[in-house]
Amino acid sequence: MSYQVLARKWRPHCFEELVGQRHVLQALTNALDGDRLHHAYLFTGTRGVGKTTVARILAKSLNCEQGVSATPCGQCSSCVEIDEGRFVDLIEVDAASRTGVDDTRDLLDNVQYAPTRGRYKVYLIDEVHMFSKSSFNALLKTLEEPPPHIKFLLATTDPKKIPPTILSRCLQFNLKRITSDQIEQQLKYILEQEKINSDERSLEMIAFAADGSLRDALSLLDQAISFGGGELRADEVASMLGTIDKDQVLGLLELLANKDAFSVLERIEQLDELSPDYQAILAELLIQLQAVAVKQLVPEARNDHRDNERLEKIAALLTPEECQLYYQITLIGQRDLPFHPEPRSGFEMILLRMLAFQNMEAEVVGRSTQVKKKSKPGSELANNIQKTPEERSASMSSENDVEAIIDSNKSKSSIEARPDNWHRVVEALDLDGLPKQLAISCALEKYENNEFHLLMPPGTMKTRRMEEQLQQALRKKFDKGLRLIITENSLEGKETPKLKQSKEEQKLLDEARQVIKSDPGVQAICEAFDATIIEESIRPIKGSQTGEK
Repeated sequence: MSYQVLARKWRPHCFEELVGQRHVLQALTNALDGDRLHHAYLFTGTRGVGKTTVARILAKSLNCEQGVSATPCGQCSSCVEIDEGRFVDLIEVDAASRTGVDDTRDLLDNVQYAPTRGRYKVYLIDEVHMFSKSSFNALLKTLEEPPPHIKFLLATTDPKKIPPTILSRCLQFNLKRITSDQIEQQLKYILEQEKINSDERSLEMIAFAADGSLRDALSLLDQAISFGGGELRADEVASMLGTIDKDQVLGLLELLANKDAFSVLERIEQLDELSPDYQAILAELLIQLQAVAVKQLVPEARNDHRDNERLEKIAALLTPEECQLYYQITLIGQRDLPFHPEPRSGFEMILLRMLAFQNMEAEVVGRSTQVKKKSKPGSELANNIQKTPEERSASMSSENDVEAIIDSNKSKSSIEARPDNWHRVVEALDLDGLPKQLAISCALEKYENNEFHLLMPPGTMKTRRMEEQLQQALRKKFDKGLRLIITENSLEGKETPKLKQSKEEQKLLDEARQVIKSDPGVQAICEAFDATIIEESIRPIKGSQTGEK
């Protein structure tokens, strides 16, 4: 007997054998057992997730000689013929090869006739989105009012190309991508039944390369078995897939975490001998950086990662900020790598960029430290800068800590909140756009009991979001528990920052006009040419505190 590929040999024959898709199976099982059957079903999803398989099992459930149920017997002649693809009342159509309207009309000519052997005549149309517009129109009427003995099972990878008139007449089920863990467990089960030796790394690489498609995973598994001479080994699977083992990626990440640029370049040179797919290495690097970030920020999260100890070591070497920086650089680098004329050089540049930005951050911190040293040349703090972190923390007295806190609080609330000082408060707030317009349009009535009371002129634009942003800016500047109360009322002689600014601008404009008019040179020109000054064209120089305009 000729060899049968694993994707066909291990195709599920009942709903219990399907991997994943519990949400679809539950709906179909309840419909079959409760006799609530629709005349048209549409199964959507990416390639290799089980659309056609679910449709065939559904056809078997509808025509099993033991009766309609979610558990067909699999032994009767109808079930056997459907499994073998020769059941006369299951008409399978590949829409990609029969796109014309004449093909569709020929297909539907026999709809009116009763099934030959089965309970229902089932039309299974694969890749239905490939139908032409005329073909969809020909199908529409039959799909809307089919005979009671007809069932339509449609499958597609691109439901957006199906007309809404067709979609509205079908029950639609979206099959999800199968997770790598589910694929890996299924591959492990199949290899046990086939009595083929394998290791976990090889199955993990195949499951990841399958990208959510179990059929692709089984095809890769067939290829890996042939490549390995009847068994699976991680190094051979990696060579076949053109990928790099995760151990090498983790080793590269460890070197980056240690800031060892020379060793990073050496490791890249070793990797280049394997002719790797650098895009795949970057993708694996993103996965590992995400795992490191979870360990750093959510250490209590459940984690059954096989490389848990190595990830914990990397998480201890990197700061959370560095981890996020590395992730972002890798993500952008993965996007830009195809534009580089030589993949290896582009890959090197991405990793060196991580170290360069990290060094730049260290340099900025170093300069900041030097400034602090100069500001207190004889202080204990300056003398302790060269010490180790442990020595420095031990030498810092509680008195210095208290002084630092006091200085911080002073700088935070250095601006006094008074009604006549409201314009300076607004200038110091981190505001822009509409929230700032709200602030400069109001006047400060009072600030007491940690409450800002503002008066807002009637007709001023104010939304809840604007008010919340203004309150947040005030809290950041003054106190986290601060409350903002805005009352719509007349200002009663109070001056708003907007009005104050307008007066200052008018004052500058008046001064500028006076300077222009009294300028001897301007007066001489006016007399010589009988000219006049267009006052509307005069603009003061903002910020000028002298007579120069």
